Amino acid sequence: MKISDGNWLIQPGLTLIHPLQVFEVQHLAQEMVVYAAPRDARERAGQVDSPLFTLRFTAPQPGIIGVRIAHFEGVLPRGPHYPLNCLADTPIHSEENSEFAALHSGDLTVRITKGENWALDFLRQGERITGSGAKSAGYVQDGQTGKNYLYERLDLAVGETVYGLGERFTAFVKNGQTVETWNRDGGTSTEQAYKNIPFYLTNKGYGVLVNHPECVSFEVGSEKVSKVQFSVESEHLDYFVIDGPTPKQVLDRYTRFTGRPALPPAWSFGLWLTTSFTTNYDEETVNRFIDGMAERRLPLHVFHFDCFWMKAFQWCDFEWDPATFPDPQGMLARLKARGLKICLWINPYIGQKSPLFKEGMEKGFLLKRPGGDVWQWDKWQPGQAIVDFTHPGACEWYAGHLKRLIDMGVDCFKTDFGERIPTDVVWANGACPQKMHNHYAFIYNELVYRTLQEKLGRDQAVLFARSASVGAQQFPVHWGGDCYATYESMAESLRGGLSLGLSGFGFWSHDIGGFENTAPAHIYKRWCAFGLLSSHSRLHGSKSYRVPWAYDDEACDVVRHFTEWKCRMMPYLYTQAADAAEHGTPMMRAMMLEFPDDPACDYLDRQYMLGDSLLVAPVFSERGDVSFYLPEGRWTHLFSNTRLDGGRWHKEQHDFTSLPLYVRPNTLLALGSQDQRPDYDYCERPLFQLFELEDGHHAESRLVDQAGMTQFTLRAERHGQQITLQTTGNAPGWRLCLRNVMTLTDVRHAGYQQDERGTMITPETAAESITITLP
Repeated sequence: MKISDGNWLIQPGLTLIHPLQVFEVQHLAQEMVVYAAPRDARERAGQVDSPLFTLRFTAPQPGIIGVRIAHFEGVLPRGPHYPLNCLADTPIHSEENSEFAALHSGDLTVRITKGENWALDFLRQGERITGSGAKSAGYVQDGQTGKNYLYERLDLAVGETVYGLGERFTAFVKNGQTVETWNRDGGTSTEQAYKNIPFYLTNKGYGVLVNHPECVSFEVGSEKVSKVQFSVESEHLDYFVIDGPTPKQVLDRYTRFTGRPALPPAWSFGLWLTTSFTTNYDEETVNRFIDGMAERRLPLHVFHFDCFWMKAFQWCDFEWDPATFPDPQGMLARLKARGLKICLWINPYIGQKSPLFKEGMEKGFLLKRPGGDVWQWDKWQPGQAIVDFTHPGACEWYAGHLKRLIDMGVDCFKTDFGERIPTDVVWANGACPQKMHNHYAFIYNELVYRTLQEKLGRDQAVLFARSASVGAQQFPVHWGGDCYATYESMAESLRGGLSLGLSGFGFWSHDIGGFENTAPAHIYKRWCAFGLLSSHSRLHGSKSYRVPWAYDDEACDVVRHFTEWKCRMMPYLYTQAADAAEHGTPMMRAMMLEFPDDPACDYLDRQYMLGDSLLVAPVFSERGDVSFYLPEGRWTHLFSNTRLDGGRWHKEQHDFTSLPLYVRPNTLLALGSQDQRPDYDYCERPLFQLFELEDGHHAESRLVDQAGMTQFTLRAERHGQQITLQTTGNAPGWRLCLRNVMTLTDVRHAGYQQDERGTMITPETAAESITITLP
């Protein structure tokens, strides 16, 4: 919300009250409580007819400090609440003297200044990273609406940039933007977002989570250009400051606090193909698509049935339309016999024509209006109702239909929608409608994900989800929603994915080729390259098919080329996926996340790191012209072997089977032995490629199994002209290619031969140590 009117005035009708003086401090076992008055309350006359703010400071985990600023504390704590992992035994230390009171958690400290100069500061090892001064926090009474708000303004330093706040398609750096965290079905080309997360991080190495599921209004360097202001309609404001000191460490702490991304099964990293949305399709169409992929030697791993697998106007009834799919169980068995996984579209709504509507209404499973009527409208489906997942019986009912489909052969679900949740309703568990609007996405996707885990096993569950709230990163994968078939929409999709990654989500995808409209062949081919170098890859559209031969023959070559490369890269990619699950570092990383000390990376949003070693710059032009930035070091193009010096911008032109795909120096890249499937034994004859190992540096690569557990590690260290290789674990038949090293003078315990890109070394024995002497 806008509070100020310029620098001197406030908006009409508003009355502001601020905590300005510390009245009393209490040091309790796990919190520090500060009572602060809006005026001098030392004399008794100042202690009458005056508000008194209660500020509670806690440390739910080391390196995280919580702040709760309350006006009235008698408001009932109606849920829902974010699923936060608060550790009861987090070590804290509080102190107080005549000048300040402070609480310490790890290297992070919050300090409240006493006396007339109110200040609330956050310090890392004694150095201030942010905070707020006099009248920066306060209570707002709106005389025109009768609503009350609390707000805080945290300082931004010179050059400090803000990221995150969910999957946002606006400018990547959020400085200068107004953001309201209210889930909306608005596509990818507006300021609205499907996945609103009231969490931001900055290039100064800290993050802030505003602990309110309801709408939080952010003014990011906008209303006050040197502040991040956030406000909420409430009698209290609850937020956490999360220390790094690097952006990666912020995400590590944040996801430990709100939930780690689960590790998706390896098969989900393959190519997904769908029926598209409103296109005509039946079993014959599906077989024609799959046969067409096989005839053209195009690897395919997942087939998705979109909405019209069910009858029109009956979404959702979870029944196959017998007119188009008369033998669904037999069809699924035939598809699975071809090595395919099956995905079905669902949503959390029940149309009035669905046979389930009456049953849901009679049993109280559908969301109600305050008078007891079922909440309905005619958008999306006639007379559509919404399943009330706060009702235990409704959860069991809904999950029962999913289990029946899983028993039929379905492997996963596309959990569409979940954003347009009304607030003029009554929930079965008495939850606050304002808080449930966003949080509904969490309980909806959690139910579907847990059902898949129950039926298929913990390591086989995966979704294709559109809506999300805080904590929903635990139920991957998420995709970017409805985009247009243009280069501009391709770029805005990437911005959304990078913002989501900086909001704690490890895995992200998008509709390759664009959802709305039909792309020209050149856009489709460029988007295929980008899509198959994303964590997850799905060909999907609205009114037209997305099979590559619908565009041109070269599109088939492009899809084949990049799908095979993605399968080959799975030993590397799945290790990066395991790291995402362990530490919360997204697979698709904004450049600033991987290179926080390079200020040139702060604003980069048309390129990204795929894991820690591969730089990808999608091409957003028909001619193939692309500009990109390489950080310091000597980088090598994975396909062409071209080497470029970093610390500068480069311009290149690429055909449709290439794009800037550069390997970071000091990288030991693991490639696999298969290019047709993503789910194979990564320890079977892997090929390691060593890139630009500098003197005094080391490179390490590990191979994980499909549970994410490390099975083999290769480490290379260089000292002068000698490289020493050390192995742990077992990977029969492993090989090493020293890229751009064409001759060797000495290799112990190994045989070698020259390769077109370098020197290939094949160990003669299972020796744990090999020494290489460079020429």
